[in-house]
This record gives sequence, structure tokens and C-alpha cells, in this order.
Amino acid sequence: MAVYVDNMRANYGRMKMCHMLADSVAELLEMADKIGVDRKWFQALSHPHFDIALSKRALAVANGAIEVDRQGIVAVMKRHRAKLMADAAELAAIREAAARSAKPLTAAL
Repeated sequence: MAVYVDNMRANYGRMKMCHMLADSVAELLEMADKIGVDRKWFQALSHPHFDIALSKRALAVANGAIEVDRQGIVAVMKRHRAKLMADAAELAAIREAAARSAKPLTAAL
């Protein structure tokens, strides 16, 4: 199990942002807590992830996150989607985290 950060550099105001994903929601939330990303920024609609500033990316890498390119992120997403098909607890964890986020789920999950 692992946490991953991509090499995307999207502008958001004065910040540059990237994605942080994980093999499980529990790992993703644990890393968010470690690096000081508020759980309200959890995003579940497209895929469970956080958009994080590059300063937080550096902290995530220092705490063990694996740096991946776009293809690596796609592979993580595919593995996680397959896991969701067989793991009701993981789907419940996504719903619970999303309920507490700034972007609550619609009927998508």
C-alpha cells in the first residue's frame, strides 16, 4: 500500500498544484493529516484524491509518498477502481470522507 503524488503543475491562484492519491482512502487521509492538508479538501467525484500545493507535495514525498508521472497516476486509479468493485468497506470510507469534505458527493458513488 502506498501514497502517490503526480508531476502535474496546475495553476491555482498563485499556487502550483498537483494530485495526491493512494491505494486506500485510509492511507490518503493519514498522509493528508501528516502533511497538514485539511480533510475538507478531499475530492471523491472523479477519483478519491487531494489537489495539493507543491509545498505539501514536498512534505508528502519526505513522508514516503511515491512520485509518479501521468501514466503512474492512471495505473493507481485503475487499481483502486478494481478494489472498489470488491471492497464495500473502501466505498464506505470514500462516502464518509466525502461527507466531511468541502465537495460532498452527489449520487455518483
